[in-house]
Amino acid sequence: MQDGIQAEKQTISFLSKLRNELQTDKPLLALTDGLQDVESWNQYLQRHQRLEGDQESVSWFKSPWLYVECYMYRRIQEAFWLNPPISGYDPFNEGKTQGFFESQQAVMALCTYLEGVKKCMDELSKNQLLEHFNKLLLVSLWGNKCDLSISAGQENSQKINPLEVLNSLQPFILVDESNMVWSTLISAQKQEQPGKATPCRVDIVLDNAGFELVSDLVLADFLVSSGLACKIHFHGKCMPWFVSDVTANDFQWTIRQTMAANHKWMSKSGVQWQRYVKEGVWCYHDHPFWTQPHEFCDMAAEAPDLYTTLQRADLVLFKGDLNYRKLTGDRAWDHTVSFDTALRGFGPAPLCILRTLKANIQVGLQQGQGEKLSSEDPDWMTRGKYAVIQFYSPLSEQFN
Repeated sequence: MQDGIQAEKQTISFLSKLRNELQTDKPLLALTDGLQDVESWNQYLQRHQRLEGDQESVSWFKSPWLYVECYMYRRIQEAFWLNPPISGYDPFNEGKTQGFFESQQAVMALCTYLEGVKKCMDELSKNQLLEHFNKLLLVSLWGNKCDLSISAGQENSQKINPLEVLNSLQPFILVDESNMVWSTLISAQKQEQPGKATPCRVDIVLDNAGFELVSDLVLADFLVSSGLACKIHFHGKCMPWFVSDVTANDFQWTIRQTMAANHKWMSKSGVQWQRYVKEGVWCYHDHPFWTQPHEFCDMAAEAPDLYTTLQRADLVLFKGDLNYRKLTGDRAWDHTVSFDTALRGFGPAPLCILRTLKANIQVGLQQGQGEKLSSEDPDWMTRGKYAVIQFYSPLSEQFN
């Protein structure tokens, strides 16, 4: 008990020091906690220092925002890791669990809808299947609004039936390439591609726990039960990250809570999800690359094993703002620059980003679309009001 109190005090002291460093533009410090990613982080800092030269230290105010934001969350993890017995503590857990429980009505509605679709799956025409796919893709898209890192921890729940508001949200989707996602899934079914052990595999790079994770699990269940995919690989974070990002504990906890729910279809969904995990139909991975500052165009060089893993997928769904920033390098691109240009060579497999806008970056818009939005709503890129479904396939470039 005494050890725990002392560890808490030391962690609070460490975090206070971190806050002071941030507020007063102190130099960034090397990590010292001995975790497996320390060398990679410290090498990244050294590279930035070489770019600065001897004249100036790499500091909080003068470094790329994406880098220092990731660095801040990594230093928070260091504060806990250096102070056992609370080294495994998730400081954001309370907000994530609260977000899940406050979204119960929406989760029930979603699981009830899924059960209704699965009951008549064998009788669905291709067009009806497409209609259900589009609905669940949109629920997963708008589920991305539930983000604690944007709302300062205030709100991370979905309180109304998400299926009932989809039509009213349609005008706020700035780019919708969901037809390309559907085409990719259909064509992956038709051809057993040489060199691939498991055709029709979909990877989902997760964002937030709470309602958004449930919407991703429901979409994954639909993909498997409809035969559109035979395996789903989920990718989450190996440590608490950006307040509400999914960790292995969040993933397992959400499935257990869904199983234990006092609601017939919610509980049935949870039991099915646990079965998928047990049978290996669903797999969860948490490669350390996802909690490093690298842009995704560096993945092949920095994490070739992860890049190879993604190459085995027929489709990779990326969720959310941080993934979008890392896909596009968090640069001040012109809004009309194409999505594939902004990816700068990243393309392990056909990929799609489902994102509600919460950061000052957006590519792939029509001429004049960005200017029109700016004049109507100066904060259009940061409010989570607008969304995009953007798609890129390296396969299409092979045939051009």
